[in-house]
Amino acid sequence: MSQNKKKPYHHRHAADGVENETALYEGRNAVMELLRAGKTVDKLFVAPDQNGRMADIIAMAKASGAVVVQVDRRKLDAMSETGVHQGVIAQAAAHAYVSLDDILQTARDRGEQPLILVCDGLTDPHNLGAVIRSAETAGAHGVVIPKRRSVGLTATAAKASAGAMEHIGVARVTNLAAAIDTLKEQGVWIFGADAGGDKQLYDAGFAGASAIVIGSEGNGLSRLVREKCDFIVSIPMKGKVNSLNASAAAAVLLYEAVRQRIGEESHG
Repeated sequence: MSQNKKKPYHHRHAADGVENETALYEGRNAVMELLRAGKTVDKLFVAPDQNGRMADIIAMAKASGAVVVQVDRRKLDAMSETGVHQGVIAQAAAHAYVSLDDILQTARDRGEQPLILVCDGLTDPHNLGAVIRSAETAGAHGVVIPKRRSVGLTATAAKASAGAMEHIGVARVTNLAAAIDTLKEQGVWIFGADAGGDKQLYDAGFAGASAIVIGSEGNGLSRLVREKCDFIVSIPMKGKVNSLNASAAAAVLLYEAVRQRIGEESHG
């Protein structure tokens, strides 16, 4: 392994000392959103001869107090975890996870019924990043992932989220089934997504406090998590392919929730 290749970093809740850890954020969207969110960037590594949008990123980084270092693209290639750094990598504090209470508080602060996306064992960081992007754009209040048998908030996930990771809380829980029980205790209805669901998504009541559970790429919902769900909902399939990937399914379900909630507001 190249000495410049960044080793995998471990995210922990801020209370566990995440302030002392650093992570790499790669690509123009991810770095721009990092700066826009006001996060502290220690160093910005950029390829030479940058202009246009990259000039704006460099100016923002310098204004925030970051050290800007011009390096050869081969150096960036060696540092990169994603392989698609677009000529810029930021070194900043590792992304801190939030708690379930933080997510529910976000809903209260907005004066909205909770809308939460729960991921039951996604292992592909591109999928997780895309799911986080869908959740943020749909106005969800947070995303929940398990600590075991699941990808975390890696540089690849951050890049796939196109900066959305900076604007939505992600809780990483030890026991997903217990976390679902906690949400139920707070009045949140749990909707598991599965092709064999007994209810189509259009008949599901997402206007109230809702958590949508998406299963893993290969195995779908785990048995215990499925049993914890109040409803199992399906997405109607009209083509010859009978399934969607996790991020596409999440987007479809989230935006049905958005549609229902807009309808509630217009009638309210």
